[in-house]
Amino acid sequence: MHRLTQLFSAWAAPLASLGGFGIALVALLDSSFISLPEIADLYVLGMTISHPSRWLYYGLMATAGSVAGCQLLFMVARAGGEAFLRKRFHAKHVDRAFAWYRKYGLLTVTVPSILPPPMPFKVFVILAGAADVTPGNFALAVTAGRAFRYLSEALLARLYGERALDMVQNNLPKVMLWVGLGLAAIVVIVIVTRRLRSGSRAA
Repeated sequence: MHRLTQLFSAWAAPLASLGGFGIALVALLDSSFISLPEIADLYVLGMTISHPSRWLYYGLMATAGSVAGCQLLFMVARAGGEAFLRKRFHAKHVDRAFAWYRKYGLLTVTVPSILPPPMPFKVFVILAGAADVTPGNFALAVTAGRAFRYLSEALLARLYGERALDMVQNNLPKVMLWVGLGLAAIVVIVIVTRRLRSGSRAA
């Protein structure tokens, strides 16, 4: 991550002077057609450490930028359909992603949107477009996940200052992984319970 930060800082660091708008722009680029792993996360942390009272603003701007970027990629995939997805990813990964989507629905977007790299989030965004998910449902799913991720980071920076950088690098990926899996488990249990109840009523 340090190497990526150095490579990107040559032209991205000036965006920090734009405050929340700079964070939103980085998040938009990262979530659309350019991969900038963890750069938006670093900016959220760094800007919040410098201006703790604005933690909510920075978290929300990162969320807004990321959702906008995801929406751009989603609409391109929606226009291109499944062929667009299969041109860019291995067939095995595509088939597995479709199987997950058929089984878990929009959880295949929400949970990966929470998790940090190396989770390959873009494939799930493109999958949602190829699977004809409605733009509104897609936006809600991505917003829920990204808001949880960026607001959690901003709050950590607000509460712990520079120590939050170490916390995020060493612990947050594991914490968010378990949180994401926990959310997925809860939703799956709710879905299964509803189906069982519907089945018993039909019988």
